Amino acid sequence: MDKYGSLLEALRKYSPIVFLGGAGVSTESGIPDFRSESGIYQTVKEYGYPPETILSAPFFYDETETFYNYYKKYLIHEHAQPNRAHRALARLEKAGKLSGVVTQNIDNLHQAAGSVKVLELHGSVYRNYCTKCEKFFPLRYIVEHEGVPRCDACGGIIKPDVVLYGESLDEVVLRGSVARIAGAEMLIVGGTSLAVYPAAGLIHYFSGKAMAIINKSSTPADAQADIVIHDSIGKVLGDAVDALLGPEPQE
Repeated sequence: MDKYGSLLEALRKYSPIVFLGGAGVSTESGIPDFRSESGIYQTVKEYGYPPETILSAPFFYDETETFYNYYKKYLIHEHAQPNRAHRALARLEKAGKLSGVVTQNIDNLHQAAGSVKVLELHGSVYRNYCTKCEKFFPLRYIVEHEGVPRCDACGGIIKPDVVLYGESLDEVVLRGSVARIAGAEMLIVGGTSLAVYPAAGLIHYFSGKAMAIINKSSTPADAQADIVIHDSIGKVLGDAVDALLGPEPQE
């Protein structure tokens, strides 16, 4: 049996399944990975700083206007649509096979595809709050304001509910992610190079039956996985779930 057949067999055999995903899931929806070599080069060329500096907590508070200039241009992608990977995971959840998606992405595409059990390790661009009075603001409020968006109630600076470099992950989300992964029979790791911590360390809580890694390039955990497929996450997951549940319904 080849690796694609092994993935399908594992999907049939094991439950619950948990998916741990990264930027590679969203790049197939046209959202660029700012951590890629080209993304880092472009940011340094345009702003004089690497993305990790601009997207850090100190930079947000010290250079808020530059932060928002970069953030609005490169991290907000309102028109992006879920791809086959997102839709396949939503189908697995609806079928009762998938108990959770743990994502490093902040784009809401898993929810847009229909997934409900989503744990967002790094937050979401769709949630924003005033740093002074904590009033909530939707994404449109951020997009429609030039420069630094300010609270319409108290004038405070609005901050996206995303985890910046130098900030800790939300403890509730982190504990929930650990619990889901620890309780899974199968863990699918997709679209991530497993280079960003603490998210990458979550695989160590898995002690189930099968771990599959689907990523275009190799990862430090390939040797630990039962199934390793270096290919498109959308194609691999989409084909596997179509084979398991039948062709994806056409809208």
